[in-house]
Order: sequence, then structure tokens, then C-alpha cells
Amino acid sequence: MDAASPEPSLYTVKAVFILDNDGNRLLSKYYDPELYPSIKEQRNFESNIFNKTHKADNEIAFLEGLTIVYKSSIDLFFYVAGSAQENELMLMSVLSCLFDSLTHILRKNVERKCLLENMEGAFLVVDEIIDGGVILESDHQQVLQKVNYRADDNPLTEQSVTQVLQSAKDQIKWSILK
Repeated sequence: MDAASPEPSLYTVKAVFILDNDGNRLLSKYYDPELYPSIKEQRNFESNIFNKTHKADNEIAFLEGLTIVYKSSIDLFFYVAGSAQENELMLMSVLSCLFDSLTHILRKNVERKCLLENMEGAFLVVDEIIDGGVILESDHQQVLQKVNYRADDNPLTEQSVTQVLQSAKDQIKWSILK
């Protein structure tokens, strides 16, 4: 290796963030505390990258010494940032894993409203893919298995909420009668 090239590192991902179609942050994780230490600097960076990419038809951008891969879907923009020397294919595999995992969790409704309703699942997915900037997993099936998510899990419906309330009322009635 020549003296000019940096040492290889496991810390390949500098940041992951999801923006809406207005450039507003919905989810973000920054893994390099020296890169953008304040929220103001992070939002400024996100705004710059959004302005550069929201109308472009590419999948990769270079900005402020970073390699950024991105993807859009309906009203969301997904970004994964790494250093300028980072392998774009590695970053793209992280982005694909994130997108495919969220597509499954959101039941193919990859849009702002559904993401906001399932934010805890989105953070779980990000945490299973990347830990402290180190890529842990790039296979969405493995990620889904680790977060123990199944597509057939049904959320609470109005009927089940009504049943729970009725059960609680019955228990209160029985405790009063005793």
C-alpha cells in the first residue's frame, strides 16, 4: 500500500438517513461523531444532499468528501453515506437491504405515512444492518428474521380493542360484585 491511501477499516458507513419528498428528516443515524457533530450541521448536510439528488436520476453522489448512495420511493428518499474511498457496491448492498427490509415491514407501502406509523421497526432494521458504522448484515431475509418480523402478524384491529375493553369491563364488574 502506498502512503497516500488510508488504512482499511470496518467502519464503512458514516450515516444512514431517510428524508421525505420535502427534504425533512424522518430517520437518521450518524456513526462518525466528528463528521457532523451537531444536529444543525447534520440537517444542513441532509439539505445539501437532498437538493443535489431529489431531481436526479442517479444512484450515487459525491458531496463534502463522502460517497452517498440513494434511492427514492413514492415520497421517501433513502441515503447511505460512506467515506470517499468506500466501495460503492458495499454501500449499495446496505441501501438495498434497508429498502427491501422496510418494504417487507411496511407491506409494500413504502411511503411517509406508513414509515412514521412503523418507526420502531425501521430503527430496528437499521440497527440490525449497521452497528456503529460497521455493516453487520446485507441480506434482508436475515434482517427480518433477526427482528422477528412476520408479514402475517396482524396489528390490533378495532374489533380486538373492543374485545379487550369489554374484557376489562367484565373483570371490573366481577370484582365489584364480589
